[in-house]
Amino acid sequence: MHLNLDRLNGPRRLAGVDLARGLAVLGMLAAHLLWTGEVSEWDEPSTWTAIVNGRSSILFATLAGVSIGILTGGRRPLSPERMSAARARIAIRAGILLAIGILLIVTGVPVYVILPAYAILFVLVLPFTTMSARALLFTAAGIGILMPFLQPVLNELPFWASNLGGDVALAIGWNYPFTLWIAFVLAGLGAARADLRVKRVQIRMLVTGAVVSGAGYALAFLPAPGEGPYWDAVWTAAPHSSGVWEAVGSGGFAIAVIGACQVLCRVPAVKLITLPLRATGAMPLTAYSAQLVAWAIIAAIAFGDTSDLGGFRELEPFWPFVGVTLLGATVWAVLIGRGPLEWVLDRSTRSVGGSASRR
Repeated sequence: MHLNLDRLNGPRRLAGVDLARGLAVLGMLAAHLLWTGEVSEWDEPSTWTAIVNGRSSILFATLAGVSIGILTGGRRPLSPERMSAARARIAIRAGILLAIGILLIVTGVPVYVILPAYAILFVLVLPFTTMSARALLFTAAGIGILMPFLQPVLNELPFWASNLGGDVALAIGWNYPFTLWIAFVLAGLGAARADLRVKRVQIRMLVTGAVVSGAGYALAFLPAPGEGPYWDAVWTAAPHSSGVWEAVGSGGFAIAVIGACQVLCRVPAVKLITLPLRATGAMPLTAYSAQLVAWAIIAAIAFGDTSDLGGFRELEPFWPFVGVTLLGATVWAVLIGRGPLEWVLDRSTRSVGGSASRR
């Protein structure tokens, strides 16, 4: 037990990254299970739950970039030989994530499963793993600003309206389009290269991310340069819109949250209090997948149909799911250690050397 706690609390572990992952997992759960609209009034706390919409999944994607950065050397990219091995490990993980994602889709639970998109992003980011923090962050910013102007054209391709197109969209996670979302992964990779252990970097992420996020959401209120469906799709900060201001606002939000979590976890009392969230964040694949499987089982028993979103939400499952997730992850992390699906990923790639660290 002591060794498992050391793994969560040890100096090599980025506790703030685990905390941010835990928040992302619960945020995505809230987006699935709560009736949320929009944050229409900031002085009305009852609307604040809408913050989870879109932002949780973008935080999840940004943290994927952080994890890839850690696996490929952290502040300094690995040597060419070790980088090749690390890339092979990441590619194998991508294949496993895709398989798990497809299995979760087959359950019929009415959510857009993010794991297939995650798998594609893992592969797409590999050529960028030797770049510096500055180059990665500028590349991420460029894609995040420019790609939303092309995304509506891609989304309107006739292929997506066909039966095959609908199936392909689910299988590749097109609700999280890799053409744009690679920007968030690159931003996370850039953050890892900047060295997330340094307090100066953490504070810079918090401040810069907050400023960028605020600017993105504020600029969304400016009139669009043109009228019509195209500009409506581009000039928006709406969740899951792939609009330019969503990319800027939510991308900045993700960077700010990661920076804030790293700063907060410098305080021992915060690390202690947030242990259940950090334990959840240490096994995000297990926590995410277990929630969807539990959802499918409960819905099948209660309704004979796993696709009834409204009916399942009416059961008010959110807080029970949160409690079981936090308790289960904490007990598992303390008594056993690595999450079961994380163990599968690790064992499946252990024969390929070269990883900078084991997460």
